[in-house]
Amino acid sequence: MLGWSRHGAPGPAGTAAGDPPPIAPAMAQTLHDRLAAAGGQITFADYMALVLYDPQVGYYAGSGDRVGIGPQGDFVTSPHLCPDFAELLADQVAECWARLGCPSAFDLVEMGAGQGVMAADLLTHLRTAHPDCWAATTYRIVEISPALRAVQRSRLAACPAAGDRVVWVTWEAIAPNSITGCFVSNELVDAFPVHRVIWQGGQLQECYVTASEGHLSDCVGPLSTERLATYFQTLNIDFAQGAYPEGYCTEVNLAALDWLATLADRLRSGYLLTIDYGYDAQRFYHPSRSGGTLQCYTRHAHHNDPYWLPGQQDLTAHVDFSALQHWGEQQGLQTLGFTRQSLFLMALGLGDRLMALSQGGAIAQAINFQQILHRRDVLHRLIDPTGLGNFGVLIQAKNLPPGAIDSPLKGLQEPMGLGFM
Repeated sequence: MLGWSRHGAPGPAGTAAGDPPPIAPAMAQTLHDRLAAAGGQITFADYMALVLYDPQVGYYAGSGDRVGIGPQGDFVTSPHLCPDFAELLADQVAECWARLGCPSAFDLVEMGAGQGVMAADLLTHLRTAHPDCWAATTYRIVEISPALRAVQRSRLAACPAAGDRVVWVTWEAIAPNSITGCFVSNELVDAFPVHRVIWQGGQLQECYVTASEGHLSDCVGPLSTERLATYFQTLNIDFAQGAYPEGYCTEVNLAALDWLATLADRLRSGYLLTIDYGYDAQRFYHPSRSGGTLQCYTRHAHHNDPYWLPGQQDLTAHVDFSALQHWGEQQGLQTLGFTRQSLFLMALGLGDRLMALSQGGAIAQAINFQQILHRRDVLHRLIDPTGLGNFGVLIQAKNLPPGAIDSPLKGLQEPMGLGFM
């Protein structure tokens, strides 16, 4: 039975050192078969894709209770805190619709919709605050997890604003050059499978996953694809310059580049909004970040052992926003702006919501004091510069009508009310 790579090392906080925990039998067999078929080792990207997305044993293929999103799960995303995140995002989407000339058919495509929380809140706010935009909108969800699709269908079936305007689609079902509207994702790209590379012996090599004495472990070999070397050359990252220490390890998200190419191919005219945690390339690949950004999440705790109970924990890596901008431009996507979630939400009016609570406005009068304190807390969590507020917000576009970029979108403008942050 496959076990665990680092004997005696603790996994998530609160677990004891000692014998490695056993991997679930079905996962152990799947890993054994995959390694055997590949000659004993696979890239970390292949490993991450298997343990997260395998349709039988992957983390996101589990039952609705097993997929660990939300307060009772392994991690919480912004939409789970309060409806405000989705409502403010809806205001930005409505402005995008207006700048596209208020088309009568508007596609809003959410990729990786989690438990459908954002979709329900966004559509509800669109129907109330922007009824004409709502009437034109078809909400398309691209979701590869059968378990999450089931949760989404159940939630949205109970949402009056969803009705029959929500459809689940695959990339293959979306024709090239067919989408007029917006692609939106929140905490999606960080979960794409990543390659791990290491600077060792004066050359860039790749980290592979193998099994030794029944336990998963790392091994090092030549790059599996020249795309990895080209990636760093394009971003002007030179490991041979002397600043990078021996054993420097980091990640490359080639899947994100393929994803961008797919979006650019399907988008006829409109916007791409990507919200996630990450850095620009110079910060991401700074010599001091010698251990990379890979993180594992279980029960709201994080650690850095990707071989701890594979298939039962989430694996993520930070997003290189420089790469998204550069390769997006190569695919015909124009970068309109990059900002942080705190500034984005404040520009869209989160400060006004905080002010209404502070000044005893209509919102504050409708709820009691304890509810006011709770609501203030969750709004502040959305803009906390040490947490969700530091997430990146990248907005790209393609084939916009004349005049659509004469002024920045509201979410990219200088926000008012920063004193409430």
